[in-house]
Amino acid sequence: MDESVENSEQEELYEHHRFDVDKGQSPLRIDKFLLSRLVNTSRNRIQNAATAGSILVNKKAVKSNYKVRPGDVVSIVLAHPPREIELYADNVPIKIVYEDDEIIVVDKQAGMVVHPAYGNYRNTLVNALCYHLHPQLENKVVPEDITRPGLVHRIDKNTSGLLLVAKNETAITFLAKQFYEKTVDRNYLALVWGDFEDTSGTITGDVGRNLKDRKVMDVFNDGKHGKHAVTHYEVLERFGYVSLVRCKLETGRTHQIRVHFKYIKHPLFNDETYGGNRILKGTRFSKYKAFVNNCFNLLPRQALHAHTLGFIHPKTNEKMSFTSDLPSEFEAVLNKWRKYINVQPVEGE
Repeated sequence: MDESVENSEQEELYEHHRFDVDKGQSPLRIDKFLLSRLVNTSRNRIQNAATAGSILVNKKAVKSNYKVRPGDVVSIVLAHPPREIELYADNVPIKIVYEDDEIIVVDKQAGMVVHPAYGNYRNTLVNALCYHLHPQLENKVVPEDITRPGLVHRIDKNTSGLLLVAKNETAITFLAKQFYEKTVDRNYLALVWGDFEDTSGTITGDVGRNLKDRKVMDVFNDGKHGKHAVTHYEVLERFGYVSLVRCKLETGRTHQIRVHFKYIKHPLFNDETYGGNRILKGTRFSKYKAFVNNCFNLLPRQALHAHTLGFIHPKTNEKMSFTSDLPSEFEAVLNKWRKYINVQPVEGE
Protein backbone atom coordinates (compact mmCIF):
# COMPACT_ATOMS: atom_id res chain seq x y z
CA MET A 1 0.00 0.00 0.00
CA ASP A 2 1.34 3.44 -0.97
CA GLU A 3 0.29 6.41 1.13
CA SER A 4 1.62 9.63 -0.41
CA VAL A 5 1.81 12.70 1.80
CA GLU A 6 3.12 16.16 0.98
CA ASN A 7 4.17 18.65 3.65
CA SER A 8 6.14 21.85 3.08
CA GLU A 9 6.04 25.63 2.92
CA GLN A 10 5.03 25.26 -0.71
CA GLU A 11 3.52 21.83 -1.04
CA GLU A 12 5.33 20.74 -4.22
CA LEU A 13 8.82 20.83 -2.68
CA TYR A 14 9.01 17.29 -1.32
CA GLU A 15 7.02 14.12 -0.94
CA HIS A 16 6.69 11.17 1.40
CA HIS A 17 5.85 7.60 0.41
CA ARG A 18 5.06 4.63 2.64
CA PHE A 19 4.86 0.98 1.61
CA ASP A 20 3.80 -2.12 3.56
CA VAL A 21 5.78 -5.06 2.13
CA ASP A 22 3.56 -7.99 1.12
CA LYS A 23 3.75 -11.25 3.03
CA GLY A 24 4.85 -13.08 -0.11
CA GLN A 25 7.70 -10.71 -0.95
CA SER A 26 11.03 -12.46 -1.62
CA PRO A 27 14.24 -10.73 -0.43
CA LEU A 28 14.99 -7.79 -2.73
CA ARG A 29 17.38 -4.84 -2.54
CA ILE A 30 15.43 -1.85 -1.30
CA ASP A 31 16.58 0.41 -4.14
CA LYS A 32 15.16 -2.07 -6.66
CA PHE A 33 12.01 -2.47 -4.55
CA LEU A 34 11.40 1.28 -4.50
CA LEU A 35 12.35 1.74 -8.15
CA SER A 36 9.54 -0.62 -9.15
CA ARG A 37 6.98 1.28 -7.07
CA LEU A 38 7.86 4.94 -7.54
CA VAL A 39 6.76 6.41 -10.86
CA ASN A 40 9.26 8.66 -12.69
CA THR A 41 11.92 8.16 -10.01
CA SER A 42 15.47 7.25 -10.98
CA ARG A 43 17.68 4.79 -9.14
CA ASN A 44 20.11 7.66 -8.53
CA ARG A 45 17.42 9.64 -6.64
CA ILE A 46 16.64 6.61 -4.51
CA GLN A 47 20.30 5.97 -3.72
CA ASN A 48 20.79 9.65 -2.82
CA ALA A 49 17.85 9.31 -0.43
CA ALA A 50 19.53 6.30 1.17
CA THR A 51 22.80 8.22 1.53
CA ALA A 52 20.88 11.06 3.18
CA GLY A 53 19.28 8.68 5.68
CA SER A 54 15.86 9.30 4.17
CA ILE A 55 14.89 5.66 3.56
CA LEU A 56 13.49 4.04 6.67
CA VAL A 57 12.53 0.43 7.30
CA ASN A 58 10.49 -0.06 10.44
CA LYS A 59 11.47 3.51 11.43
CA LYS A 60 15.22 2.89 11.10
CA ALA A 61 17.44 4.31 8.34
CA VAL A 62 18.88 1.71 5.94
CA LYS A 63 21.36 1.69 3.07
CA SER A 64 20.43 1.04 -0.54
CA ASN A 65 21.64 -2.60 -0.36
CA TYR A 66 19.20 -3.51 2.44
CA LYS A 67 16.94 -6.38 1.39
CA VAL A 68 13.26 -5.95 2.15
CA ARG A 69 11.44 -8.73 3.97
CA PRO A 70 7.75 -9.61 4.33
CA GLY A 71 6.03 -7.31 6.80
CA ASP A 72 8.58 -4.48 6.54
CA VAL A 73 7.22 -0.94 6.62
CA VAL A 74 9.22 1.14 4.17
CA SER A 75 9.10 4.94 4.01
CA ILE A 76 11.05 7.41 1.89
CA VAL A 77 11.23 11.19 1.75
CA LEU A 78 12.21 12.63 -1.63
CA ALA A 79 12.76 16.15 -2.81
CA HIS A 80 10.76 16.80 -5.96
CA PRO A 81 13.01 17.31 -9.00
CA PRO A 82 13.04 20.86 -10.35
CA ARG A 83 10.25 21.66 -12.79
CA GLU A 84 11.08 21.83 -16.45
CA ILE A 85 11.79 25.53 -16.71
CA GLU A 86 14.74 27.41 -18.15
CA LEU A 87 16.71 28.92 -15.29
CA TYR A 88 18.66 32.09 -16.04
CA ALA A 89 21.59 33.36 -14.00
CA ASP A 90 20.52 36.89 -13.05
CA ASN A 91 22.91 39.31 -11.35
CA VAL A 92 20.58 40.36 -8.54
CA PRO A 93 21.96 41.35 -5.10
CA ILE A 94 21.24 38.88 -2.30
CA LYS A 95 22.50 38.58 1.27
CA ILE A 96 24.18 35.24 1.97
CA VAL A 97 24.83 34.66 5.66
CA TYR A 98 26.41 31.21 5.34
CA GLU A 99 27.67 28.93 2.59
CA ASP A 100 29.64 25.72 2.26
CA ASP A 101 29.76 22.82 -0.23
CA GLU A 102 26.34 21.54 0.85
CA ILE A 103 24.10 24.48 1.76
CA ILE A 104 23.47 28.21 1.47
CA VAL A 105 21.57 30.26 4.05
CA VAL A 106 20.07 33.45 2.60
CA ASP A 107 18.61 36.46 4.39
CA LYS A 108 15.90 37.37 1.86
CA GLN A 109 14.63 40.89 1.52
CA ALA A 110 10.90 41.56 1.28
CA GLY A 111 9.62 41.95 -2.27
CA MET A 112 11.78 39.23 -3.83
CA VAL A 113 10.03 36.20 -5.32
CA VAL A 114 11.74 32.96 -4.28
CA HIS A 115 11.26 30.71 -7.33
CA PRO A 116 10.53 31.34 -11.02
CA ALA A 117 6.88 30.82 -11.89
CA TYR A 118 4.21 32.22 -14.15
CA GLY A 119 4.65 35.98 -14.28
CA ASN A 120 8.04 35.85 -12.51
CA TYR A 121 10.54 33.93 -14.61
CA ARG A 122 13.52 36.22 -13.99
CA ASN A 123 15.23 38.02 -11.10
CA THR A 124 13.92 35.63 -8.43
CA LEU A 125 16.03 34.38 -5.54
CA VAL A 126 16.75 31.15 -7.42
CA ASN A 127 17.92 33.14 -10.47
CA ALA A 128 20.17 35.20 -8.20
CA LEU A 129 21.60 32.05 -6.63
CA CYS A 130 22.29 30.61 -10.07
CA TYR A 131 24.38 33.71 -10.84
CA HIS A 132 26.11 33.44 -7.45
CA LEU A 133 27.12 29.86 -8.23
CA HIS A 134 27.93 30.47 -11.91
CA PRO A 135 28.72 34.17 -12.54
CA GLN A 136 30.16 33.31 -15.96
CA LEU A 137 26.59 32.50 -17.08
CA GLU A 138 25.13 35.95 -16.43
CA ASN A 139 21.87 36.36 -18.38
CA LYS A 140 22.29 32.87 -19.82
CA VAL A 141 20.40 29.63 -19.23
CA VAL A 142 21.97 27.41 -16.58
CA PRO A 143 22.60 23.91 -18.04
CA GLU A 144 20.94 21.04 -16.20
CA ASP A 145 24.21 19.19 -15.74
CA ILE A 146 25.77 21.76 -13.38
CA THR A 147 24.91 22.79 -9.83
CA ARG A 148 21.48 24.32 -9.38
CA PRO A 149 20.15 25.63 -6.06
CA GLY A 150 17.58 23.34 -4.44
CA LEU A 151 14.79 24.73 -2.27
CA VAL A 152 13.57 22.75 0.72
CA HIS A 153 11.13 25.41 1.92
CA ARG A 154 9.92 28.86 0.87
CA ILE A 155 8.83 32.16 2.33
CA ASP A 156 6.38 34.53 0.70
CA LYS A 157 7.44 37.31 -1.65
CA ASN A 158 6.66 40.04 0.88
CA THR A 159 8.05 38.18 3.90
CA SER A 160 11.66 38.85 4.84
CA GLY A 161 14.19 36.63 6.57
CA LEU A 162 16.05 33.34 6.54
CA LEU A 163 15.81 30.71 3.83
CA LEU A 164 17.74 27.43 3.54
CA VAL A 165 18.98 26.22 0.14
CA ALA A 166 20.69 22.92 -0.74
CA LYS A 167 23.50 22.67 -3.31
CA ASN A 168 23.12 19.00 -4.25
CA GLU A 169 20.46 16.31 -4.27
CA THR A 170 21.79 14.41 -1.26
CA ALA A 171 21.65 17.59 0.82
CA ILE A 172 18.15 18.53 -0.34
CA THR A 173 16.87 15.02 0.44
CA PHE A 174 18.50 15.04 3.89
CA LEU A 175 17.03 18.47 4.71
CA ALA A 176 13.61 17.64 3.26
CA LYS A 177 13.42 14.75 5.73
CA GLN A 178 13.98 17.18 8.62
CA PHE A 179 11.19 19.44 7.40
CA TYR A 180 8.88 16.47 6.99
CA GLU A 181 9.65 15.19 10.48
CA LYS A 182 9.19 18.72 11.94
CA THR A 183 12.66 18.81 13.50
CA VAL A 184 13.66 22.12 11.90
CA ASP A 185 13.45 25.10 14.28
CA ARG A 186 11.74 28.07 12.62
CA ASN A 187 10.69 31.19 14.45
CA TYR A 188 9.03 34.23 12.92
CA LEU A 189 8.36 37.71 14.26
CA ALA A 190 4.99 39.21 13.37
CA LEU A 191 3.16 42.42 14.20
CA VAL A 192 -0.54 41.61 14.44
CA TRP A 193 -3.69 43.56 15.11
CA GLY A 194 -5.18 43.49 18.61
CA ASP A 195 -4.15 42.48 22.12
CA PHE A 196 -4.14 39.01 23.72
CA GLU A 197 -5.46 37.87 27.08
CA ASP A 198 -2.68 35.30 27.49
CA THR A 199 1.05 35.63 26.91
CA SER A 200 1.19 32.55 24.69
CA GLY A 201 -1.06 30.21 22.77
CA THR A 202 -1.46 27.69 19.97
CA ILE A 203 -3.49 28.00 16.79
CA THR A 204 -4.71 24.74 15.26
CA GLY A 205 -6.72 24.58 12.07
CA ASP A 206 -6.44 22.76 8.74
CA VAL A 207 -5.06 25.08 6.05
CA GLY A 208 -5.99 24.77 2.40
CA ARG A 209 -6.84 26.83 -0.63
CA ASN A 210 -9.97 28.96 -0.42
CA LEU A 211 -12.82 27.19 -2.20
CA LYS A 212 -13.72 30.32 -4.20
CA ASP A 213 -10.31 31.97 -4.68
CA ARG A 214 -7.38 29.60 -5.22
CA LYS A 215 -4.85 32.40 -4.76
CA VAL A 216 -5.53 32.66 -1.03
CA MET A 217 -5.61 30.15 1.79
CA ASP A 218 -8.30 29.44 4.37
CA VAL A 219 -8.76 27.51 7.61
CA PHE A 220 -11.07 24.49 7.61
CA ASN A 221 -12.34 22.35 10.46
CA ASP A 222 -14.63 20.03 8.50
CA GLY A 223 -12.12 17.22 8.09
CA LYS A 224 -12.58 17.39 4.30
CA HIS A 225 -10.47 20.35 3.21
CA GLY A 226 -6.98 21.55 4.01
CA LYS A 227 -4.07 19.92 5.83
CA HIS A 228 -3.24 19.80 9.52
CA ALA A 229 -1.48 22.99 10.63
CA VAL A 230 -0.24 24.17 14.03
CA THR A 231 1.25 27.55 14.95
CA HIS A 232 2.55 28.35 18.44
CA TYR A 233 2.93 31.98 19.47
CA GLU A 234 4.27 34.10 22.31
CA VAL A 235 3.46 37.77 22.90
CA LEU A 236 6.69 39.78 23.10
CA GLU A 237 5.37 43.36 23.25
CA ARG A 238 1.93 44.88 23.64
CA PHE A 239 1.05 48.21 22.04
CA GLY A 240 -2.64 48.20 22.93
CA TYR A 241 -3.95 48.16 19.37
CA VAL A 242 -1.27 45.86 17.93
CA SER A 243 1.06 43.21 19.38
CA LEU A 244 4.48 41.87 18.48
CA VAL A 245 4.47 38.07 18.60
CA ARG A 246 7.00 35.31 18.07
CA CYS A 247 5.63 32.40 16.05
CA LYS A 248 6.99 28.86 16.02
CA LEU A 249 5.84 26.64 13.19
CA GLU A 250 5.02 23.04 13.99
CA THR A 251 3.91 22.55 10.39
CA GLY A 252 4.73 24.54 7.28
CA ARG A 253 1.67 25.24 5.15
CA THR A 254 1.41 27.94 2.53
CA HIS A 255 0.61 31.31 4.20
CA GLN A 256 0.19 29.43 7.49
CA ILE A 257 1.00 32.25 9.93
CA ARG A 258 -0.93 34.82 7.93
CA VAL A 259 -4.11 32.78 7.58
CA HIS A 260 -3.94 31.39 11.13
CA PHE A 261 -3.83 34.85 12.70
CA LYS A 262 -6.66 36.02 10.47
CA TYR A 263 -8.60 32.97 11.68
CA ILE A 264 -8.27 34.08 15.34
CA LYS A 265 -9.15 37.68 14.35
CA HIS A 266 -5.61 39.03 14.72
CA PRO A 267 -4.51 39.52 11.07
CA LEU A 268 -0.97 40.63 10.39
CA PHE A 269 -0.39 44.37 10.27
CA ASN A 270 -0.67 45.64 6.67
CA ASP A 271 -1.39 42.19 5.21
CA GLU A 272 -3.46 43.15 2.18
CA THR A 273 -4.37 39.56 1.28
CA TYR A 274 -5.85 38.74 4.69
CA GLY A 275 -7.39 42.05 5.68
CA GLY A 276 -4.67 43.55 7.84
CA ASN A 277 -4.21 46.63 5.66
CA ARG A 278 -7.13 48.41 7.30
CA ILE A 279 -7.36 50.05 10.72
CA LEU A 280 -8.91 47.23 12.72
CA LYS A 281 -8.24 48.42 16.28
CA GLY A 282 -7.97 51.82 17.87
CA THR A 283 -9.65 55.20 18.05
CA ARG A 284 -11.43 57.32 15.47
CA PHE A 285 -9.14 60.29 16.05
CA SER A 286 -7.68 61.77 12.89
CA LYS A 287 -4.19 61.79 14.41
CA TYR A 288 -4.42 58.05 15.10
CA LYS A 289 -5.57 57.33 11.56
CA ALA A 290 -2.70 59.41 10.18
CA PHE A 291 -0.27 57.59 12.50
CA VAL A 292 -1.40 54.13 11.32
CA ASN A 293 -1.32 55.15 7.66
CA ASN A 294 2.22 56.45 8.16
CA CYS A 295 3.14 53.04 9.57
CA PHE A 296 1.56 51.35 6.54
CA ASN A 297 3.63 53.56 4.23
CA LEU A 298 6.80 52.84 6.18
CA LEU A 299 6.22 49.07 6.06
CA PRO A 300 4.32 48.52 2.78
CA ARG A 301 3.81 44.75 3.21
CA GLN A 302 2.74 42.22 5.82
CA ALA A 303 4.70 42.58 9.05
CA LEU A 304 6.27 39.12 9.02
CA HIS A 305 9.96 38.20 9.31
CA ALA A 306 11.63 34.76 9.34
CA HIS A 307 13.78 35.45 12.40
CA THR A 308 15.59 32.21 13.32
CA LEU A 309 16.40 28.95 11.57
CA GLY A 310 17.92 25.80 13.08
CA PHE A 311 18.67 22.43 11.45
CA ILE A 312 21.13 19.54 11.30
CA HIS A 313 23.84 19.95 8.68
CA PRO A 314 23.54 17.30 5.92
CA LYS A 315 27.26 16.50 5.90
CA THR A 316 28.63 17.11 9.41
CA ASN A 317 25.44 16.25 11.35
CA GLU A 318 26.10 19.31 13.50
CA LYS A 319 23.30 21.53 14.77
CA MET A 320 23.33 24.88 12.98
CA SER A 321 21.42 27.98 14.07
CA PHE A 322 21.01 31.37 12.42
CA THR A 323 19.31 34.63 13.40
CA SER A 324 18.25 37.49 11.16
CA ASP A 325 17.77 40.99 12.56
CA LEU A 326 14.53 42.77 11.79
CA PRO A 327 14.72 44.92 8.63
CA SER A 328 15.14 48.61 9.37
CA GLU A 329 11.61 49.51 8.18
CA PHE A 330 10.06 46.84 10.45
CA GLU A 331 12.09 48.07 13.43
CA ALA A 332 11.12 51.67 12.61
CA VAL A 333 7.41 50.80 12.77
CA LEU A 334 7.90 49.10 16.15
CA ASN A 335 9.67 52.19 17.45
CA LYS A 336 6.80 54.37 16.25
CA TRP A 337 4.34 52.20 18.19
CA ARG A 338 6.57 52.26 21.29
CA LYS A 339 6.58 56.02 21.15
CA TYR A 340 2.87 56.24 20.38
CA ILE A 341 1.64 54.27 23.38
CA ASN A 342 3.56 56.62 25.66
CA VAL A 343 2.19 59.74 23.90
CA GLN A 344 -1.50 59.10 23.33
CA PRO A 345 -3.59 61.61 21.36
CA VAL A 346 -5.62 64.08 23.42
CA GLU A 347 -9.29 63.03 23.41
CA GLY A 348 -11.39 65.18 21.12
CA GLU A 349 -8.59 65.98 18.65
